[in-house]
Amino acid sequence: MMWLNWRQFRVQALVGAGALVVIAAYLVYYGVDVRDGYDLYQANCKGVADCAQARSQFRSGYENTLLFLAAGLGLIPAVIGTFWGAPLIARELENGTHRLVWNQSVTRPRWLLSKILLVGLAAMILTGASAALLTWAAEPFDEVVKNEFSTFVFGARNIAPIGYAALAFTFGTVVGLLLRRTLPAMAVTLVVFLAFQFFFPNVVRPSLVPPDKATLPMTAQAINEAQNLGSIGGGSVIGGVKIPGAPDAWIADTSPLRTSNGRALDGASFNNCVNTPPRTGASGTFGDAAVCLAKLDLHVDVNYHPSSRYWAFQWLETAIYLALSAILTRFGLWRIRRRVS
Repeated sequence: MMWLNWRQFRVQALVGAGALVVIAAYLVYYGVDVRDGYDLYQANCKGVADCAQARSQFRSGYENTLLFLAAGLGLIPAVIGTFWGAPLIARELENGTHRLVWNQSVTRPRWLLSKILLVGLAAMILTGASAALLTWAAEPFDEVVKNEFSTFVFGARNIAPIGYAALAFTFGTVVGLLLRRTLPAMAVTLVVFLAFQFFFPNVVRPSLVPPDKATLPMTAQAINEAQNLGSIGGGSVIGGVKIPGAPDAWIADTSPLRTSNGRALDGASFNNCVNTPPRTGASGTFGDAAVCLAKLDLHVDVNYHPSSRYWAFQWLETAIYLALSAILTRFGLWRIRRRVS
């Protein structure tokens, strides 16, 4: 049974192996380049001002490429679910070739389980190897920038992508089993899994561990910085806010601007400050409005996670995806027992 499955899967396996070789070659080359840039950063970091400039240059030199790589490699589980998972059973049911196996001594659940184990393991190995290579290549950059909770970064590093690949593959397989048509199954798998990958980090992930809470005063500098700083789905800075004593913490969310009595800043007070005529020589993108708002004694309530929880989130999220994958596999085995033809 396993030999037959391997023969059916060998083309996809060779394509995946070839893609992994290309990914590995580029990431090894790029990882060496990142380390050269890191050595230059350390050489130029001789004082507070020098370090800030060197850090800015190092970050700007590699940030966009690493973000692009994280987003691109982060799509590997979705691609696997679409092109490996969805056609796995749907193509056999669509072409009627499943009847040949079902009329042999091999039971239907064993037939399905052997396919899931073989191809699913290959999917996890391919995704895990790609994630490990990117984690290695980006290690010096991550050490300096400390933005590991950002959605794209978190989802492309270390062990979490292995869970993503397992879920994407088993979801695609079950969708193919239910729809029995290859192209519709591929379309549904791609759309639903990408939607889930957007939903989970923005809605579920912040609550996996109870967050710490803090109340932070909004100074004129923080309000002014809020116009330029932000985060995509998690980071150490949201709206100009940083946690004192934990600058690398993941700020999960912040409340609206609140006055000293705990109420949200009303629109009239905000508009009065925004419409304040600027003084000559006023600096900052928000100008004198930031100074005006700061005089209102504003603060924000913040939910955050210290950077020390990073691996707790990695393990929890991976475990959840693997558990969902196991549930889908169990459902597929139950469903195929009851299929008449």
